[in-house]
Amino acid sequence: MPAPLSVPTDSPPVDSPGAATALLEAYRPGSDRFLATPRHTLLGSGTAAEVPHDSRPVALRVREVLNARRRAGDPAPLVIGALPFAPDGALALAVPRSVRRAPALREDPLIALRGPDVEHAADWRIREVPAADRYGEAVAAVVRRMRAGEFDKVVLARTLELTSPHALDLSGMLSRLARRDPQGYTFAVPSGPGRTLIGASPELLVARRGARLVANPLAGSTPRSDDLAQDVRLAAALLESPKDLHEHAVVVDAVREALAPFCTGLDVPERPTLVRTATMWHLSTTLTGDLTDPESASALDLASALHPTPAVCGTPTDVARAVIAESEPFDRGVYTGMLGWQDADGDGEWVVTIRCAEAEGGTLRLYAGAGVMAESSPDAETAETGAKFRTFLDAVGAAL
Repeated sequence: MPAPLSVPTDSPPVDSPGAATALLEAYRPGSDRFLATPRHTLLGSGTAAEVPHDSRPVALRVREVLNARRRAGDPAPLVIGALPFAPDGALALAVPRSVRRAPALREDPLIALRGPDVEHAADWRIREVPAADRYGEAVAAVVRRMRAGEFDKVVLARTLELTSPHALDLSGMLSRLARRDPQGYTFAVPSGPGRTLIGASPELLVARRGARLVANPLAGSTPRSDDLAQDVRLAAALLESPKDLHEHAVVVDAVREALAPFCTGLDVPERPTLVRTATMWHLSTTLTGDLTDPESASALDLASALHPTPAVCGTPTDVARAVIAESEPFDRGVYTGMLGWQDADGDGEWVVTIRCAEAEGGTLRLYAGAGVMAESSPDAETAETGAKFRTFLDAVGAAL
């Protein structure tokens, strides 16, 4: 029988002010899995079962594991975890031994309180992989190939390797990320032996609740400004930018094409709106649809049909994957994969794994990418990745 749900006696009731922040503060690296979404907050502890890594579709494997847990007496099993960017990469999905739930962090008045201070902020050693100038050269090379008609778009990423002589305070990092952007998707989950994936993504890949689905692709971005007037001008310019609007339309069209076969109806707004994070403005479109057959289309079935969108890979997909492999001097791993949860009924939420880092020992590897189009400027795309790094750099007290 699965272990009973354990809730500490000093935890606030699940629907009371402070319940979500209590789960945030209760997170412990290692075996815990934390995920906060605009709908609710989840904290899974321990591991009751892992999803096996084999050649079968991952949605099928997840369905089998959840059904087995339900037959074993678990009344409400959940799978929580991450899947990689590469189709043959190692996944990190598991059914926690117990799950605690609370309302969304954004609804908790205590989330506005200051989180823990950054420890040892001056002690980071930072290495860029690749260096900014080499990244700009890679962007320029890709632009030349696009202008020659080889492909339409590719997303190129770079990394920062941060090394500290001190033990990493992952709980403090998670708290600072969540308090900085409580409207988004904040997470910390094991991603491999001795590794933790931690971050705050703004982008919902797809959510399913009964027969209803929602997808919210983001593509087309600009860094925010600390000056309010300039910040407003940047947002307005993004809404009128031909390059960014084209980039966004490519992604929305791909999402529509992938989801339409599952739906009796799919609503796609004609123009994007804006989504803001602490560091970026993004063009955003929210698609909603009604599933033709919910029993055969779980949240992970839908997510697998979408992944990878042009927002994190490019188009055509196979060509973009090849260009990424040629251009990026590192393995993306779980970066630009997907992360989320699913229950035995097929409901769930899966987000795009961006604005994240992977922690191992005393090292953090941060990731950031930019969508490169034929109209792209190497300097602008390099600056965009630098702005995206700020989400995590601010959480650890580091700077480029």
